[in-house]
Amino acid sequence: MMWGDGMGGGMGWMWLFWLLLIVGTVVLVLVLVLVLVKAFTENPGGTRQGGTAPPPTGGGPRRSREILEERYARGEISTEEFRERLRTLEEGER
Repeated sequence: MMWGDGMGGGMGWMWLFWLLLIVGTVVLVLVLVLVLVKAFTENPGGTRQGGTAPPPTGGGPRRSREILEERYARGEISTEEFRERLRTLEEGER
């Protein structure tokens, strides 16, 4: 059975097309916003804000001695190795 002149049957589905178009547009805008937020919240070094950055390089002999003492305190190196490396550091300072 035909409804009216036969043209009105397809128009009932037009609301679905518009709904999908609107939802797709909203999703696209949200994805774009998320990508932009992520791009602008990263530091130049590649780490995110609030993340841990790599330790600074350099620092001179004093920092080298601190690192050596920390490793010795954690038990990563033996007393003999600590003394040997400390001697090497002190020779390098002269």
